[in-house]
Amino acid sequence: MKDKFCIFLQFLEVSFAMKPRPRRHQIVPDEFAVILDYSPFGNPYDKHSFHRNSPIAQGLGSKWFSLVEIVPQKGQALVVGERVAISPAPDIPGLRVFDRLAYEDLTTVAKENLAKILPQIIIEKEKVFVEFFNIAEAINIRLHSLELLPGIGRKTLMLILEERKKSPFSSFEDIKKRVKISDPVKLFVDRILHELQRLEKYYLFVEPYPPSPEFRFLNYLKVLYERVGYTEPW
Repeated sequence: MKDKFCIFLQFLEVSFAMKPRPRRHQIVPDEFAVILDYSPFGNPYDKHSFHRNSPIAQGLGSKWFSLVEIVPQKGQALVVGERVAISPAPDIPGLRVFDRLAYEDLTTVAKENLAKILPQIIIEKEKVFVEFFNIAEAINIRLHSLELLPGIGRKTLMLILEERKKSPFSSFEDIKKRVKISDPVKLFVDRILHELQRLEKYYLFVEPYPPSPEFRFLNYLKVLYERVGYTEPW
């Protein structure tokens, strides 16, 4: 009887070992990322102990704004600000994403570079974010999506809605002239930074990570990309 029980335990161990385990990178929707920080000798504060003395990088997904931990290829040096392909699976070309990060997992350097790199991405995707001014809708009877952009109050909201009825906004410069917003890029940068830090109830562009039932994700980027015919990596 004892021998049969040992065989049964061995069978369970083999079965468990053969069972496929869920992969972390399945939760990362981005295919490209911009490097925010690169630590060639490891990050001593990394939440994964084995990355504290081996090369590791932190990046920002350039389409969906996922924060990711990237494993460089052997002998590869990464440069802050460069865009790299990231791999959703081991058999797909690109740098391996080891994990998805929360804002508080970022290094001080990564946080500083995030604030510098976000404006570049917003400007690069001008057509996408200008379209938000054209299609943004009310969330409820008291709150409009446009009011979630820092600096847009009720008066400016009414002016935007009035102007877009006349003709759609065509550029950031057009928005500046017609509704007197001095820096539309900064509005989006500030909003995305807030969403990455999970400081909001409603999320226009960034899916909050880690998730919480308290958050409501509106996923405007999906609609905007479809409307303007967006293709990575522009």
